[in-house]
Amino acid sequence: MELISDYMRDEEKRHMLNALTQKTFGFDFEGWVTNGFYEGDYIPYSLVENEVCISNVSANKMRFRQNGVIKNYIQLGTVMTDESYRRQGLAAKLMKHVIREYEGKCDGIYLFGDLSAVGFYGKMGFDITNQYMYFVKDEFCSSVKSGEPFMPVSEMGEDIKQKYKELLRMSCPHSAFEQMNKFGLQMFYTSGMDSVYYSSDLDCYIVKEEDGDTVLSSVLCKKKAGLAEVLKRIDVENRLRLGFVPLDEDRELCDCSIYDGADDYRLFCRGTELEAIERDKLYFPDLSHA
Repeated sequence: MELISDYMRDEEKRHMLNALTQKTFGFDFEGWVTNGFYEGDYIPYSLVENEVCISNVSANKMRFRQNGVIKNYIQLGTVMTDESYRRQGLAAKLMKHVIREYEGKCDGIYLFGDLSAVGFYGKMGFDITNQYMYFVKDEFCSSVKSGEPFMPVSEMGEDIKQKYKELLRMSCPHSAFEQMNKFGLQMFYTSGMDSVYYSSDLDCYIVKEEDGDTVLSSVLCKKKAGLAEVLKRIDVENRLRLGFVPLDEDRELCDCSIYDGADDYRLFCRGTELEAIERDKLYFPDLSHA
């Protein structure tokens, strides 16, 4: 059994990871890497036996502007073990290795896990931390519409699509908890452009999806567009949830409530710096989840 890491540009090794990822979660990383969206912030740590990946824990380097201060966190993800090798402590072995690798070199380590993993992550030194979600108040969703509405980018030319990709690296902040190195992960979610929209008079892009509620996951433009101006150009059928924390000047437009994760997942944190997530009523952006 061999431990290998940081190999995403090695095609043979990446295919081993993809095989286990497809088997466990139903997706792979191939297109993400070959289309040029991988930029080195996703670092797998894998146990390999007989040229087969049997267990993995990945570290994601996450850089945030948090209430005006730069924070460097590590998000753990793609935690998985082939079903034939479970109950042998392999994931725990990898988790401990990754924690040793990064603890003291970042501002904190966090991950998302379901309730069945509370005991496991507790043994690894992680505590459950509450996040807060933001919903736009009804009166601001139903206000009079004006300006050029957001239109699907998928139906637009390559120049508009390319501009979206460029803004992922240079957009004006629109969140009190903004991921700064968002290009790789956001392109993982939006490379098909199906959920990306553009308003020409604001010269602004949004990522918007319908999931029971309307979810506004991202706002991108060179010059800040106030949330109220963005809302005037969006049709909302139900509630509008933000997939990020609004700027202080936009919070009056929103109601805020604890997100409990239901049975899906909880936020697990390790490190005192991450206590600010609950204290300051923050929420890791939807498109930052690895």
